[in-house]
Order: sequence, then C-alpha cells, then structure tokens
Amino acid sequence: MINFKKTIPIIISFMFLGTSCNNNIQYSTSTVSTVSTLDETYITESTSVSTQDTTTAEPISKAQEVLDSMSLREKIYQMFVVTPEALNDGEQVLEINDTIKNNLKNQAIGGVILFSDNIDSENQTIELISNLQENSNISLFTCIDEEGGYVARLGNKLDTSQLKSMKYYGENPNEDDAYNIGSTLAQELKKYGFNVDFAPVSDVDLSTSNNALHELNRCFSDDPNIVALMVENVVKGLQDNGVSATLKHFPGLGSSSGDTHEGSVFLTRTKQEFETQDFIPIKAGINANVDFVMVGHIIIDGLSNNLPSDLSSDIVTGWLKNELNFNGIVITDSHSMEAITDNYSSGEASVMAIQSGVDIVLMPENLEQSVNAILSAINNGEISESRIDESVLKILNQKDKLGIL
Repeated sequence: MINFKKTIPIIISFMFLGTSCNNNIQYSTSTVSTVSTLDETYITESTSVSTQDTTTAEPISKAQEVLDSMSLREKIYQMFVVTPEALNDGEQVLEINDTIKNNLKNQAIGGVILFSDNIDSENQTIELISNLQENSNISLFTCIDEEGGYVARLGNKLDTSQLKSMKYYGENPNEDDAYNIGSTLAQELKKYGFNVDFAPVSDVDLSTSNNALHELNRCFSDDPNIVALMVENVVKGLQDNGVSATLKHFPGLGSSSGDTHEGSVFLTRTKQEFETQDFIPIKAGINANVDFVMVGHIIIDGLSNNLPSDLSSDIVTGWLKNELNFNGIVITDSHSMEAITDNYSSGEASVMAIQSGVDIVLMPENLEQSVNAILSAINNGEISESRIDESVLKILNQKDKLGIL
C-alpha cells in the first residue's frame, strides 16, 4: 500500500500501448502525480502533449528591416552627408529642382548639411528642408553648424536667438546656462526641420595662435573641467529637445596652431596630454550619451600613423571606440578641407575613413568617386560588407530614434 501521507511527491507514469489499424505502434502517456501536505493528499491526472518550441523570435527592428531591403550601393550612400550643391552639379541651392529630386531618388544619401548660402528666409529654409526630406527614399539627417557666437548659420542670417560666443559662457560656467544654450538651439533648429547640430565644440582652448578656434572664441575655456561641464549640459539640452548633438573635433584641436581648412596640421603631443586635457570634455559628452562625435584631420606625430586622425584606425577605433567606449555615430570633419584634398583623392580618403572605423564621411570632394571606391574596396576584399552593415544599421537606428525613419 502506498503511504500518501509522505511529504515527498510521488509520480507514477503508466505507459499505454495502442495499435492502429495499420499495425503501427503508437504511444501515449498518462501521468498521475501526487502532491502531499501534512494533512491532505491531492491526486491529479494529466495527459502529456508533445510540445514544440513556441519561443517567439525577437522582433526585427525597423532599422534592420530597412537595412535588409537595401542594395549594397544604397547602403554605401547612407554613409555620406553632403551639401545640397553636391546634388545640383555644384550650383547654389535655395530651392529644390528636378536635378536634386532625381539625385535624391537615385542616391540614398545619409544626410545633407546646409550653410549660410542655402538660407535666405524662414519660409524658404523650412520649405527647402521639407522638400529634401519628401523626395528622399530614406529620411535624411539634416545637419547644420549652429554653435552660437561666430559659427551660427541660422543666427547670422535669420531672426533667431543671438547666442554669444562659447568663451563668454565659459567665463561664468553654469549647468543651467549650458543646458539653456542646447535647448534654445534645438528648439529653433527643429522649427526649420534640422535634426543634427554639429555642436558643441569640445576642444580645450590651449593655443592662443589657433585662428580657427581661439581667435573666434569658439571654445568654452582653457580649463578642461569647465569645458566638460558646459559640453555635457549643452549635449543634454540639445538632445532632450530632439536634436542630435555632436562633439568636435576629436581627439582635440585646441592645442594646434594651424587650420585644417588650409592644409595639413601636425601636432607633437603625448597621449597622456590628450588624456589629461582633451579627453576630459569628450568623456563628459559621451557620458551624456551624445549621438555623434566628429573626428578632425590633425596628424599627431607618432600616434596617428602619420595620417589625419579621421583616417587612422589607431585614433578612431583604438582611442574613441575602444578606450573611450563611444558607441554612437563617428563622422569625419569635412573632406572638402585641404588637409584631405591636398593629399588624397576623394575615393582614397573615403575608403581610408571607413577602414579606420568612421560611420559617415562628411562632404567628400566627389561623391560618386567615393561611393565607387568603397564599392571596389568591398569587391577586392579590403572592406567587408558586414563592416558597411554595422555603420548603416547604426545610422538607421539613430534616424529611428529621431522619429524620422
């Protein structure tokens, strides 16, 4: 006799053998289980059912769906941000035309950047950006350099908030003021249709002979901790209000005395100097989850393989991605600058940038040459298609985050 008072559950399985009319043997299983407590015993009977793996696969993201639908050439185009003029045979653009429409349909560019020459009035700017988006198969990053102070494409042309120089705000550093800079910029940029601001400048003002930064008062301070405080909160102000921020110019232009717009700039500096000065505001921006980091063209003696920083895997992948753990979008500074055009063809520079770990090339001198060069590099095994997919998925995810995909 079975003692059902025992507290250890007893499971008895009975196997019933059945025979079908074609004499094939089939099995079914009936299970009797007992569950005991000190006072009562419950007997339950259940019939086991053959089970299949009903685990639901993770839903494919919208970005992945778009990526899967794209040709290789379309994916490569996503890795470029160009001026409207690059879509219009070099002619100034204030409004969209059939040439631009056709190029937008045939070239799945990642984004456009507008300068003062593209801005004439409030309504014209809004209409231009709206029409660019409307005629793109994949929504665009619409970018602008709107730092405040000297570099203000909108502020210098239209009736927008006239922010003072970043040096002015850095003289009395304040989290709230920095956040308000970002939020003010974002609210005005969104009104016109911009979704990416190439700001704030995260460079530390270390050289009084830097005519591209110091003389234009574009840096917050020569104190990296003040720059970090201001950069972190400008980033938050921009991105909390729906516009992606961009730290620039990694790994740091503040100590240089040259201008990469005009040619190669060489810098003799130790990695420790970068770590104890330039990287402090960069880390603050990354900790604030900045969406973009722009890599400049400076050549660092002994550290960048005698290459512009944005073409050096030691700088882009080694320092920025691996050491500083930046997982957002890496974009080059303009590839129309003479630091690039004097030394590389458009195709060479674009291929090298992708190989270094860059996600987006800004303003290649010749878009078609760059796209074809990357396509050839893939066909030759110099760049893998998975490397392209990695960047394009990141780009598409960011567009989804901005609500434009």
